[in-house]
Amino acid sequence: MDIIANNTPLVSVKGVRQAYDNGASGQLVVLDNVDLTLRPAEIVGLLGRSGSGKSTLLRTIAGLIRPTEGSVAFEGQPVTGPRSGIAVVFQSFALFPWLTVLENVELGLEAQGVIAAERRKRALAAIDLIGLDGYENAYPKELSGGMRQRVGLARALVVHPKLLLMDEPFSALDVLTAETLRTDLLDLWCEGRMPIEAILMVTHNIEEAVLMCDRILIFGSNPGHVIGEIRVELPQPRNRLDPAFRALVEDIYARMTTKTGATAPAREGLFPGTGIAMVLPRVSTNELSGLIETVAAKPYDGKADLPPLAADLRLDIDDLFPVAETLQLLRFAELEGGDLRLTSAGKRFAESEVDERKRLFAQQLATYVPLAAHIRRILDERPSHKAPARRFRDELEDYMSEDYAADTIKAIISLARYAEYFAYDEEADLFTLENPS
Repeated sequence: MDIIANNTPLVSVKGVRQAYDNGASGQLVVLDNVDLTLRPAEIVGLLGRSGSGKSTLLRTIAGLIRPTEGSVAFEGQPVTGPRSGIAVVFQSFALFPWLTVLENVELGLEAQGVIAAERRKRALAAIDLIGLDGYENAYPKELSGGMRQRVGLARALVVHPKLLLMDEPFSALDVLTAETLRTDLLDLWCEGRMPIEAILMVTHNIEEAVLMCDRILIFGSNPGHVIGEIRVELPQPRNRLDPAFRALVEDIYARMTTKTGATAPAREGLFPGTGIAMVLPRVSTNELSGLIETVAAKPYDGKADLPPLAADLRLDIDDLFPVAETLQLLRFAELEGGDLRLTSAGKRFAESEVDERKRLFAQQLATYVPLAAHIRRILDERPSHKAPARRFRDELEDYMSEDYAADTIKAIISLARYAEYFAYDEEADLFTLENPS
């Protein structure tokens, strides 16, 4: 990279808080007290789970969202709306299907009032730079996913931004295509061939962050906040098998699974809310059972280091963490320091037949998930042993948004059905004790 790093920030974020009105349940705080500094010649990654506010922060820096509190500055000037000098590459390709590759790339220049001849010259240069020379007259439907994302990258680069913002730009691609595009982008960056001074990227892929970034800000959730910063001083190109690379990956997993205190209850910090108001993730009971069985078997024998486990299962943190944390909520496992260890209940589950698994699952569900116990108590108390699901959704909406309430009810339905703890009639939107004995 030819740009000489200096101490003058390109981007300065101070005390940013982002909150939205959540109706009866009050405010939904997405970001809280976030500080960030980005200097020239840096690639900085925002790493964290979905829902930790990373994309919201990126859009705030781009000027697409105004923060509820705090300030954002670009080149020392307040960001109060979209700014020249900042370009964004989104997760979705966001191409106009009725325009050719060349026409899609020219759009930003056209909006800036650049004359046609200059637009064409710069667009062709950008298309050539990102490796799509020869596809200028192709339409998006004729391109693969990786090629479409290259068009999105060319469209961002053609306006010659100083700052490139990337919101999970590789997550919609297959593994091999994503790896190729990462490598090509890093080559262009290291060779100084892109007209940009810095890159800020959102990711939930730990290895991707270590592979690409000079610094990594690790985000916690509920609300989104920075829980740690890691400087990556490995030279480019980086080798995933390098012991130093693996050590950084291990460190990040450990930081993201460390409890907030030595006496913290197992579910603290995993999901927002407490009691029946705890927001539950929608995870498949097949995934829960499968992860228990995997960790119980060799080579893990009841305790798995998360990085090799994620690699073996080809899962990123957004896939692995909700399943692992739900196992911790149910006390089938402990998640700490980058390791997943089965509890005695988890080991019994792995060793049991189907009926015993269901009995054990129902026991853990009743003991550790207050909403499940609450619904079952209401059903037990009513002579009809029936209750409309709407009643519980309304109750949850006193504490959370309508969408979160709906998702939490769907999550509890899945868990309870597997355990045969209570049943649900979708057509009537009704909880019953029809199945349980």
